[in-house]
Amino acid sequence: MPDQLTKLAYQTLQQGKALFGITHKEVSTRLMGALAPDGAPRTVPVPAEMLNRLRAAMDQLHARDWQEAEEGLYPASLLFDAPWLDWAGRYPLVWLDLPLTWQRRQQRRVRDLPGGVDHSAYPDYYLQNFHHQTDGYLSEHSAALYDLQVELLFNGTAEPMRRRVIAPLRRGLEGFAHRGPSQIRVLDVATGTGRTLRQLRGALPEAQLLGLDLSTAYLRQANRWLGQLPGELPQLVQGNGEAMPFADRSVQAISCVFLMHELPAAARQNVIQECFRLLEPGGVLVLADSIQLADSPQFSTVMENFRRVFHEPYYRDYIGDDIEARLQTAGFTTVQAENHFMTRVWSARRPSEQPQAV
Repeated sequence: MPDQLTKLAYQTLQQGKALFGITHKEVSTRLMGALAPDGAPRTVPVPAEMLNRLRAAMDQLHARDWQEAEEGLYPASLLFDAPWLDWAGRYPLVWLDLPLTWQRRQQRRVRDLPGGVDHSAYPDYYLQNFHHQTDGYLSEHSAALYDLQVELLFNGTAEPMRRRVIAPLRRGLEGFAHRGPSQIRVLDVATGTGRTLRQLRGALPEAQLLGLDLSTAYLRQANRWLGQLPGELPQLVQGNGEAMPFADRSVQAISCVFLMHELPAAARQNVIQECFRLLEPGGVLVLADSIQLADSPQFSTVMENFRRVFHEPYYRDYIGDDIEARLQTAGFTTVQAENHFMTRVWSARRPSEQPQAV
């Protein structure tokens, strides 16, 4: 069980990360206004009351993160698990990349992708510079900077938000408690650089972990991160979440973090349907993504600014979408949802099959 000294260290770490993220954004915004004013997005002012609510929501996220570690849902070491020296070395590259981002936003170039990419290997909606980032999701350069960029965007809360999938996932796996831990298969859809898989490995050290992503560059980065862990290396597979290369009913749990808002509506439903196909009856799906207008109207300005600052072509549709209805359409039951700072987490179960009457 974590002690009070560990708790103080965690609180200090999160406060430092938040301050660093806020300072980075303030300095970069001022610099952009001075050097590339035409590329600056027109954001909506955030009222002081909303900022206070955001701070309170962030504090609640950190309290929940600590509580679940204290309860033993995952080891306290996960609270500090980040490649600090690696990120420090890459931080100057984030600044060097910013002028390209400003230029791309200014010129409205949203399909500025590296040469040599086989466009036929990806769905058209994927071939974009999401967040205006260099090379979209299709280069080693993009994969090397992504995790640090996300931490800066969320003021150091990306990992605590990802960890919110662990509790509902573990609850969902209780129906398979009669099996040995090594017989449990957990799939992370759109695993990216593998940060969610790294969290899951800490919480489920003996489970068979799989990760799927469209980007081979991001999977290579995931292999580097995950290869640092002791024990079995998760199986990483290149593929599309709309047509995953796994057998029916072959996994007991599926996680999917920060994917839904980057998909058009039809693809969103297709991915959910595929998750239903892959789950064994009684299995659990846990989705984590942005909050939405229906559940967080008090943060509507923040959602609007996110859409204006970053190239997120499907975000406006997503924040008005009914994910619970999509889950039910696919066949899921026992749908539950809760918010943690800027993330909404849904859990849903594929119903167990009832024995047929004789």
